[in-house]
Amino acid sequence: MKTENNKFARAEMLIRKPVSEVFQAFLDPQITSKFWFTKGSGKLEENQKTEWTWEMYGFSLSVRTVVLQENKKIVIEWGNPDEITLVEWVFNPLNEHETFVSITNSGFHGDTDKIIDQVRNSTEGFTLVLAGAKAYLEHNLQLNLVLDRFPKGLA
Repeated sequence: MKTENNKFARAEMLIRKPVSEVFQAFLDPQITSKFWFTKGSGKLEENQKTEWTWEMYGFSLSVRTVVLQENKKIVIEWGNPDEITLVEWVFNPLNEHETFVSITNSGFHGDTDKIIDQVRNSTEGFTLVLAGAKAYLEHNLQLNLVLDRFPKGLA
């Protein structure tokens, strides 16, 4: 996907699992819920909407899958109706047991300060998601990174 005017965030990580397993982890909410959101309304399907929920924050988000290329790429649209951005996952198999995942969030809107804030938050968030995915897929560990990013009682 093209990124407009360098207004994008990117996070990348090597995950030592086959590309098919890593791809499924982001496609199937039964797996994704182990390291990111807590509930999904169904697997991602091209040109379909899916609801993702973070129960610990009382927050849900509708995402629309724009591109789904098995074991290669996922592209979704998400965000508030007036601030939709694109998120693109690229899955690059380095060999039969290792996959390099790149997540790019693009299409941010607003003044410079708002865009900088969105890029920072997105980079941080997707870095935590990839670290959580790596721990879960490689070691079957649920690190609760997304849950613990904003603990209750901390202003």
